[in-house]
Amino acid sequence: MSLYRTELRRLGKRRFARWATVLGLLLLGAVLVGVFFTNQKIGPEQQAAAQRQAEQQYQEQVRWAEQERKACEQAKASGQEQQDGRFPPDCEMITPPPPESIEAQWFLPSTFDFRASFEEMIVTFTAILALLGFVVGASFVGAEWSSGGMMNLLLWRPQRLTVLLTKLAALLTGLVAVALAAAVVWTAGFWAVGTLRGTTEKMTAGVWQSFALTGLRGLVLIVVAATVGFALASLGRHTAMALGGAIGAVVVGQFGLGIVMSMAGARFVEAWLLPTYGLAWMQKKVTLEDWNSCNATYYGECEPATFDLTWQHASILFSVALVVVLGAALVSMRRRDVA
Repeated sequence: MSLYRTELRRLGKRRFARWATVLGLLLLGAVLVGVFFTNQKIGPEQQAAAQRQAEQQYQEQVRWAEQERKACEQAKASGQEQQDGRFPPDCEMITPPPPESIEAQWFLPSTFDFRASFEEMIVTFTAILALLGFVVGASFVGAEWSSGGMMNLLLWRPQRLTVLLTKLAALLTGLVAVALAAAVVWTAGFWAVGTLRGTTEKMTAGVWQSFALTGLRGLVLIVVAATVGFALASLGRHTAMALGGAIGAVVVGQFGLGIVMSMAGARFVEAWLLPTYGLAWMQKKVTLEDWNSCNATYYGECEPATFDLTWQHASILFSVALVVVLGAALVSMRRRDVA
């Protein structure tokens, strides 16, 4: 009997894995439905309504300017304009803004532009499935250790590293299959949102290629998250080891570190936070700004110092974390007593 096929069946029959997958897919569905109902398709009716609102806003500004000018003239006549400093020296300076300064597009309802917005939806999809992969990966091997199933399995197949890596391969196979199927539905769903509640214009082969590469980076991140969760649970021989480590990393390593670095006056505090690297990996580059530093421009403006965090930086961090955690799990599996 094939160990790999056995582990695939075991993964599919695990109640926690099935319910966690259902919960993750329901969360994705909720995001899709939420985006659908919070956007509208822009047509002549919406354009006309926005134009009316812009005109109404302009008329309110005209009335306000007239009221302020009259108040200024009354204050000037009574000699009070110098006391409160509310009005300019010449009341004629109080004028409404030009009509073109209030644009109708400001009042248009939210609409879903597939070309401009779908990359953000890929990031959302990746974040949800990476969390799902981490939890399912930790549970898949953690439950085997805590229930004694790993020891029984090693009696049948005593090659420790082969058993552990086969479990990991089965986990990643199932996760990638779910991710690819969900990605197809996710893309089709948002294409429908763009068609019915927005626009799908200006979609070219280059744009689709960019989306595909972003999705591929997302799939890599999902696989890394699942592998790290699997390795941490194997190290601690319990699901709680991975979940506790994740909570500790978020609470202590992220929020706590961020607070400490901010209090220390460190530049580019976000560069010390893990989510920034995930975003840099997905978007290829994240530009951090330090508003405590001022770079004067030729025109005397103050611009913050910037630092570009790229996908190469993120790939180094993720590669090191993956090698260290998985390597430690393999060494522990080979050397420690499993009885």
